[in-house]
Amino acid sequence: MTTPTSPLTYAIGDIHGRLDLLRKAQSAIAADAGSRAKGAPHTVICLGDYVDRGPDSKGVVEALMELAAGSAWVCLKGNHEDLMIEALRSERRSAVRRWIDTVGDETLASYGGQDAVPHRHLDWLEGLPLYRRDAHRLYVHAGIAPGVPPEDQDAQTLMWIREPFLTAPAEALPCHVVHGHTPKWRGKPEMTRPELLPHRTNLDTGAAWTGVLSVGVFEDGRAGGPVEVLRVVEE
Repeated sequence: MTTPTSPLTYAIGDIHGRLDLLRKAQSAIAADAGSRAKGAPHTVICLGDYVDRGPDSKGVVEALMELAAGSAWVCLKGNHEDLMIEALRSERRSAVRRWIDTVGDETLASYGGQDAVPHRHLDWLEGLPLYRRDAHRLYVHAGIAPGVPPEDQDAQTLMWIREPFLTAPAEALPCHVVHGHTPKWRGKPEMTRPELLPHRTNLDTGAAWTGVLSVGVFEDGRAGGPVEVLRVVEE
């Protein structure tokens, strides 16, 4: 293992209610950072989609709220947080019903029902940032509109886009983009493997379905993709 010349960023793909995999990712990150010379200073960025599909969305949100209370963990907002907030803060019963019927039933089951979702959870999810940028990379849930500066991107784009972002050439992006949101498409036929390209890294490995959560390890002082990917697998 090479000794990093700069701090590290660990980026965690879509968790989707898998508290078991989040806890294993925590341990894997701690072990990896601790194994490097003198222990590498590091930041952890979660790329969004903490709720829906998996069995313990409530546990994931509670764990991330605690972790993000420190300075080393950053949680970005994904489209499933957007869906949950829209449904539970809407005055239209149809919005709640639509969310439950499509992806929200497991989430509400983990909380014990709609009325049991704490307002502080919704407040925290609603206030999450949409992206994080450093000297060499942009971290975001879904992607960006090609040719548009990050600060001019629409919120829905950052949380929801697939095309034309997935097929955009390197010159259309401002830097290397690290994202999730798309576990499988024609350019990524194997759901359990991250998509590692020169201009972007897709870390969504369908954790709720596959039991595989991917964590990219990036050296902050070096451009490009991850120097390593930690593969977290269910028991």
